Parts: sequence; structure tokens; C-alpha cells
Amino acid sequence: LASPETGVSVSAHNAAVGLAKAPGCAGPWEKFCFGPDASALQERLFVSEENVDGFLGTVLCPSVCSQSALESQPLIEVLGVTEDRIQIRLK
Repeated sequence: LASPETGVSVSAHNAAVGLAKAPGCAGPWEKFCFGPDASALQERLFVSEENVDGFLGTVLCPSVCSQSALESQPLIEVLGVTEDRIQIRLK
């Protein structure tokens, strides 16, 4: 993380943490963990095509599915993510 660009904003009903990658770090973040302390962290995934595909793969077809069932699964493409909307395309 890049310390000067990282910040916290707290109000009566909300808290926001802004994170910035260090200059030498590249690529999207896949997940983050949060919690009151290190022993009680919860994991959350960022919305990306890979994470959506992985989630749908576990929900739509458990590990006991055949290869032909895996090949016939729909293709999910994340088109856009904003604060109030996620747009995906299903093929």
C-alpha cells in the first residue's frame, strides 16, 4: 500500500477506506479481508470477470459435474461497475 494516498473517512452511519497500491505494484486486486482483528477476518471478492465466473461455476455446477456440463455453462462478462450498478452480459 502507498501510505500517503491511503485514507479513512468516517461519518455517523458510514465508514470508507481508500487504498492505493504502491508504485511497483500492478494489476487488479482480487479480494480483501476485513474485521475487528486478525483472528476474525472476513474475505470479500472484488467484481471481476474471473471472480464472477468462479462464483457462478461453484453455484451452477458443483465439483461433481461432468466435463460436458462445464463446457455448456454460460459465459459471464463484467461490462461495468459503478457505485450503484453492476452491468454484466450473459452469453
